[in-house]
Amino acid sequence: MRDVVLVGAGPMGEAWIDTVSRRDDVRLAAVVDLRPDAARDALGRRGMDLPVFASLDDALAGGSADIVLNITIPAAHLAVSSTALRAGVPVLSEKPLTETLTEGLELTALSELTGTLIATSQSRRFSRGIIAFRDALRPYGGAAQLSARFFQNPRFGGFRDEMDSPLLRDMAIHTFDQARFLLGDEPIRVYCEEFSPPWSWYRGDAAADAVFGFAGGARFSYSGSWCADGLMTSWNGDWHASAAGGSATWDGETTVRVQGSDEPQTAALPDAAEGLDGALNEFLTALDGGASPSGEVHANIWSLAMVEGAVASSATGRPVEFAELFADAHARAVDAAPADVSAVLRSWSEPVPRRT
Repeated sequence: MRDVVLVGAGPMGEAWIDTVSRRDDVRLAAVVDLRPDAARDALGRRGMDLPVFASLDDALAGGSADIVLNITIPAAHLAVSSTALRAGVPVLSEKPLTETLTEGLELTALSELTGTLIATSQSRRFSRGIIAFRDALRPYGGAAQLSARFFQNPRFGGFRDEMDSPLLRDMAIHTFDQARFLLGDEPIRVYCEEFSPPWSWYRGDAAADAVFGFAGGARFSYSGSWCADGLMTSWNGDWHASAAGGSATWDGETTVRVQGSDEPQTAALPDAAEGLDGALNEFLTALDGGASPSGEVHANIWSLAMVEGAVASSATGRPVEFAELFADAHARAVDAAPADVSAVLRSWSEPVPRRT
């Protein structure tokens, strides 16, 4: 049985409380939130009476912890995850890994320094639909042309309404990470344009179009809006993939259609844990000596880089090369990180972290 300390008792934190509570191999040991009363309310509504702390330092000093779940806002991710890693406690974090690629590289180096696992919960990788979509393309050698449309209009309020690039920075990382999962490859360049539809209620740009080139030659195109009125897509988007001799579509939910030389077929869905349950399964398997989780920091930092590359391309009006993006972020990280972490960063043979 592993003890879990959860940091951040907002709506996503409550979803994670429920996810942990469904299992018999982990237990929630404590909750941390800057608003302790909000954490107590979340626990009380579930009939739970657990220690509540205002800081992770206090929680780690006050009891045992085998896992930290970092469910704070993006601006707090670096500080919370760093505290856990320096205490030797593995971290499963909500996306994004950190607010910036520079911070992400710092956290990657800290994971190496402490020898402690940190992974991001890219929960939308864990759906039966996306697994069936990927598998349907394998007989054709995988997709050479991949596209996703994402159109939704949530009104969350709060920090998202004030972000500079709310669609790209808060939501598109899911779709970008899904593209990496489907292609099994990493991007080398991106061109992106952001804009604000006249009816948007967000301060920053809430719509975008982007095209990514991948190392193996595939192209991924993304078109999205977070203020769409009517005919909305699934929260997973609406997907189309073209391959040599066949194509496939996924509605973002449970319908995967594939066609080669024969009539179109509907793909069967695998039996697999989905969402947060799937992400937690993968993380616990790694802690038990199994395969590294797909969201492990050395891999997941590429999804964060896709976001930062798209934002940078939109700001400059030109394509962004990921080699340059990582080089710039690495130089900033070397200057900004604590001395011991900076030394790890300087030891790398190249700015892009190598997977462990």
